[in-house]
Amino acid sequence: MDAPPPTESDRQERIAELESRLSKRGGVGVMPPVAALALLGALWMLWMQLREVDYFRSEATAIDLGAEGDYHFDRLVSNRYAQIHGMPTTRGVYGGDPKSPWVVVGLRETPVLVKRPTLPSEVWKEGNPPPPPDPRPFAVRGRLRALADAGKLTPAFEKMEQLGELKPKWIIEEGVKPGQDFGAMGWFGGLSAFAALNLWLLIRGLVALVERFRR
Repeated sequence: MDAPPPTESDRQERIAELESRLSKRGGVGVMPPVAALALLGALWMLWMQLREVDYFRSEATAIDLGAEGDYHFDRLVSNRYAQIHGMPTTRGVYGGDPKSPWVVVGLRETPVLVKRPTLPSEVWKEGNPPPPPDPRPFAVRGRLRALADAGKLTPAFEKMEQLGELKPKWIIEEGVKPGQDFGAMGWFGGLSAFAALNLWLLIRGLVALVERFRR
């Protein structure tokens, strides 16, 4: 026996049931707690990228820190483009991979380290004693960082101080110029968009919750 066709009352009850289910879902694809966590994560990563953005936009003219016998340590400013000339320490800290090896050396009579690519005379194979850095004086330009801003290079400070030739407080990364790291700027822009999206979802979700409790 066929079931009787639904009445108008049945249809209204079904519509009311569907509307109730939809309202319980919050009306948005992301619930406020999820959006809030995503927003906090994006803001934290943006904060971590601020130093990169600051350097990208900084002055392209190098701060002159001087040369042997005429250093200007009063000009030291972290996260800026700088140049210096000096005599290297007799020992250095090696790192990198076979395709892009680098060495960190100190400059005598200064608190400054220099990270630069290795020279042909500075070939080092893991397991062997590291060779002494090239002893010739040299000039370098690059990104100047204080110890507190050194990030992954912090262990190099500790190792160089243990070698006993100087007490480093600063490091210059040779060849790192302002306005070149577009990858960091793209990452910052993507994170900003992600943070804005989650802020919008958070506000929308909170408004939906308020409206639900008012019913």
